Amino acid sequence: MKKFLVAVMAMMLMLVGLNEMKIDESSASGKAKSVKKIAWEHAGELEAQTGFEKNIGTAGMLSGSYKDYVITGGGANFPYESVLNGGVKQHYSDIYVLKKEKDKLTMVQHTNLDYEIGYGSSITTNEGVYYIGGSPDQERANDITLFTIDKNKKLKVKKIGDLPFTISDGIAVEKNGKLYIGLGKQNGTGSNKLYEYDVKTSKMKELAPMPGESVRNQSVAQLLNGDLYVFSGGGSVAYTDGYKYNIKTNSWSKVSSVTVGDKQLSLLGANSVKLNNDEMMVIGGFNKEVYDDATKNLTTLQGEELQAFREAYFTADPYEFNWNKDILIYNAKKNTWRSVGKVPFDAPCGEGLVLMGNMIYSINGEIKPGVRTNAIYSGTIAYK
Repeated sequence: MKKFLVAVMAMMLMLVGLNEMKIDESSASGKAKSVKKIAWEHAGELEAQTGFEKNIGTAGMLSGSYKDYVITGGGANFPYESVLNGGVKQHYSDIYVLKKEKDKLTMVQHTNLDYEIGYGSSITTNEGVYYIGGSPDQERANDITLFTIDKNKKLKVKKIGDLPFTISDGIAVEKNGKLYIGLGKQNGTGSNKLYEYDVKTSKMKELAPMPGESVRNQSVAQLLNGDLYVFSGGGSVAYTDGYKYNIKTNSWSKVSSVTVGDKQLSLLGANSVKLNNDEMMVIGGFNKEVYDDATKNLTTLQGEELQAFREAYFTADPYEFNWNKDILIYNAKKNTWRSVGKVPFDAPCGEGLVLMGNMIYSINGEIKPGVRTNAIYSGTIAYK
């Protein structure tokens, strides 16, 4: 059974997608505080999408914050039939606005875009939440969109520009009015290319490509101390490596792999937030051993043997996939990783992840291949 689960794990990458959340440098406190632990509790659920009786949860969501509001939505799931039985992935146009009041989230608006979104990159900035690419609509899959809240406390959606290619499962950060966008699937093909997009001028230029693998989907990335840090991701195998991109010199250098103790971890499918100028926090991630064995076996198994793998895989429980439950923190100044405990719920991948003050919110996500959760969890951060 375990071997079987391993063999089919690769399908997860196609099913989950990733909507990484980024927080810009100016929105984080300049003085680092060290996280000691996080106390979690169930914080509610999102109401059903328009036209549906129940929300079964989504993965690959838009997520970010603007002032006292969390903006989230979109993403995808399998509402009609299971993946095992040939279910078709459904994307959504629903956007939810939640207001933070005394550390609790209250939904204040549920609206719909004119198009469906999912698997794009989200960046929280002082100007609003940027959402880049990520749509099954090819006319929208290269959009750069800014989400804000207007003076009437209603969602405002503004298209900022277009990229010369579609993008999903990539990375994005913001620095001084410029967006750094790349990796993922560009025009539907895995890529290691990185670009700079100037929000004011709409000009874009290609930068030095990320070293290592030529295909790198669903990595985690943040802007720390003025540089872009990128970790993990995957293609035919899950990666555990890390790189720093120096924006001033347009050059890359290798940094610590994702290592806690003597164990290297995959962050493929995870999400991250910026804690301060030095540190980022990561939650989620596929198990490397399971994922790597799965991609290998899926290219060799055929017929009844493949069908047997699928049957066992999609009926297995979430814990059998051994996704990363450690709450990981990377410190760029020290170039080290550490764990500050484990999430007390099923490890999510492709979840929305939002940091507001000393509160962190994990929103939906996939908890096993083809299955999502509609739960929202709030974590109260205690500092040393």
